Amino acid sequence: QVQLVESGGGLVQAGGSLRLSCAASGRTFSGYTMGWFRQAPGKEREFVSAINYRGSTYYADSVKGRFTISRDNAKNTVYLQMNSLKPEDTAVYYCAAGSAYCSGYGCFRTTLYDYWGQGTQVTVSS
Repeated sequence: QVQLVESGGGLVQAGGSLRLSCAASGRTFSGYTMGWFRQAPGKEREFVSAINYRGSTYYADSVKGRFTISRDNAKNTVYLQMNSLKPEDTAVYYCAAGSAYCSGYGCFRTTLYDYWGQGTQVTVSS
C-alpha cells in the first residue's frame, strides 16, 4: 500500500509560479512511475506530467516548457515545478503512483496508476 500526500497548492497570479510536492509512503518508491494529473470543474481528469523509475519525463502539450517534474528517491517525494502559470491551469492537482513501467503516451493513462493522493487546489487569477 502506498499513501500519497500532496502539498504546495494555492492562489497565484497569472505568470507566477508554484511548486507542488507529493510525499509517498512505502519502501519501493524508487521503482514507481509517478504522475501528476489535474481536474478542473466540469471537466475530466487529465494527464499533466509523469516520471518513470529511470527518470524519463513526459508532459502534456499544454504544459510543456512551463512545468518540470522531478523526483527525490531519498525523500520519497515527487515535485511539479509550475512556471508561467495561466488561468486555464486552475484545477485540483493529483499525484499518482503506478507500479508498472511506462514510456511515452503509455504514461498518460489513468489506468496505469494504482494509488492516488487527495489532491491540492491550484488557482491562477488573471
